[in-house]
Amino acid sequence: MAVELKKSGDKVNLKKDGPLGKITVNLNWNTKGNAKTTGILFKKTTYDPIDLDLGCLYELTDGSKMAVQAVGNHFGNYNSAPFITLDGDDRTGDSGDGENLRINGEKIAQIKRILIFTSIYEGVANWKDANAVVTVTCPGSEDVVVRMDEFNTTDKNCAIAMLENVGNTFSVEKIIKFFGGKEAMDRAYGWGLKWVPGKKD
Repeated sequence: MAVELKKSGDKVNLKKDGPLGKITVNLNWNTKGNAKTTGILFKKTTYDPIDLDLGCLYELTDGSKMAVQAVGNHFGNYNSAPFITLDGDDRTGDSGDGENLRINGEKIAQIKRILIFTSIYEGVANWKDANAVVTVTCPGSEDVVVRMDEFNTTDKNCAIAMLENVGNTFSVEKIIKFFGGKEAMDRAYGWGLKWVPGKKD
């Protein structure tokens, strides 16, 4: 069973009784993108690959703030602060599992909020063909599904969902708002980080 958040602003809470355990935020998408036909006598179909990166901004209850993302190799830590880790950077999507953030739900008392985002690292902002879906999975709760169902933008960064501490659980809110840069996204949600250019190894 799954609960799909249909509109921006829709919210749902994860389970309230007992420890949350390991929460998984999965981003999956169509990696092929647009089909292109080349050649005159011998037709060949190729695709513009789509490389999405999953990441998050986090704020802990002690005031600590930072990003977990592949750019700059900020992959986080599950067992110590920030209690969030990015599995790795799937540049091709060939794994079939997309990309995953793991959140240590047993440490929810130390986590204030988490902004889930995705970025197009290279290439055009081909959001429509990416057909991206984020699924939040928590033991004992129904999966929460957020589809990227808005496309008319050339911006390469999208705030997808906000997880906020509401006592002993997280609320999950659908956002789907696009930004030209991560600094603009940061300002929109009041993180106040200092951003510098970064690369992926």
